[in-house]
Amino acid sequence: MPEIPVRKKSPRAPSIALDEALERALRAYEKERLHPAPTEVVAQNLGYKTANSGTALGAIASLRYYGLIERPRDGVLAVTKNVESYKFTPDELHRRELLVGFLRTPPLFAELLEQYSSGLPSDANIRYELIQRGFLPPAAESAAAIFRRSVDFASYFLRVNEQERVERPSSEQSAAESADAYYPTLAQLQPIEPTPAPSVRNVTTSATSAPIGLSDEGDQIPVRLPGGRRAWLIIPTPFYSADKVRLKAQIDLLLAQDEEE
Repeated sequence: MPEIPVRKKSPRAPSIALDEALERALRAYEKERLHPAPTEVVAQNLGYKTANSGTALGAIASLRYYGLIERPRDGVLAVTKNVESYKFTPDELHRRELLVGFLRTPPLFAELLEQYSSGLPSDANIRYELIQRGFLPPAAESAAAIFRRSVDFASYFLRVNEQERVERPSSEQSAAESADAYYPTLAQLQPIEPTPAPSVRNVTTSATSAPIGLSDEGDQIPVRLPGGRRAWLIIPTPFYSADKVRLKAQIDLLLAQDEEE
């Protein structure tokens, strides 16, 4: 008697994309909040007539893969606390972190994101990788599409790049931040009692070079004043946008003091 071939199953993976799964989880949250409910009730809250259909079972499994619902005990399901946090947090960064967390919860998705850390390859490449992991070709095609759609929904690589810029700022960003820490803001400058203008504002000279005592570091820009006087601006190199803001604030303050006097 010939042996009956055993039907091969593809590895476990979400059968719906993250955007649809999250929408259904939020719909269930509106009905039950975080209270556990029978699986049949949760399936109806998700938009299915019964929990016994293959489509409903696949959706429930997918929501569990993403960490959107959990099974506190046999026969009941509940929306997770992270879904509630995603819905109500006023912090956009926190919401984004939760979204990326949902995306990385399915083990398959986490492994693929690690493998393609610099960005996703072509769909054909992803399908090939899934087939190597044991997916049947039709299942690999579906899983690849769901994976890409979920990654796009979470804007995963855009957010990873933003996080890298925060963690490893460029030298220009670091210098600008240092300038922010060193120079007082306009709000900090305003309470200071008026003081005589620095001598560098009123320098009488017929020479073309800067007066003795001024720093040689940076570009020295002369500013002609009435009565043959001259002021000098010393612009450091590099000169950042934050420096321009601070310089303008100081000049505005000096002008304000002159008006008061």
